[in-house]
Amino acid sequence: QVQLVESGGGLVQAGGSLTLSCAASGRTFSRYAMAMGWFRQAPGKEREFVAAISWSGGSTYYDSVKGRFTISRDMTKNTVYLQMNSLKPEDTAVYYCALGLIIAPATQAERYNYWGQGTQVTVSS
Repeated sequence: QVQLVESGGGLVQAGGSLTLSCAASGRTFSRYAMAMGWFRQAPGKEREFVAAISWSGGSTYYDSVKGRFTISRDMTKNTVYLQMNSLKPEDTAVYYCALGLIIAPATQAERYNYWGQGTQVTVSS
């Protein structure tokens, strides 16, 4: 079994920054066939892709966060980070970390095998 634990959410004013972390533990996978991603879900909306990264470092982003969010990973800690700058009220959502047994980062939620419990990010105007 794999556990994903997110942290770093909170309340921030528009224009501010937050860094989310997601630590993976449990079963060991080949790092060459593993990618991690961040998704978010706002009230009344469907879950949407935010960013994803493979352990080799390849990454992809949702258009609305490009240039503001940066995804990174620390292989020694099995941890992925999401640095969020210039936050906007529309970024308010529960942010979920996901791990997929895939080589390349994917934007589709169904490609991911394990999910964290989510962390709330609230951006006030």
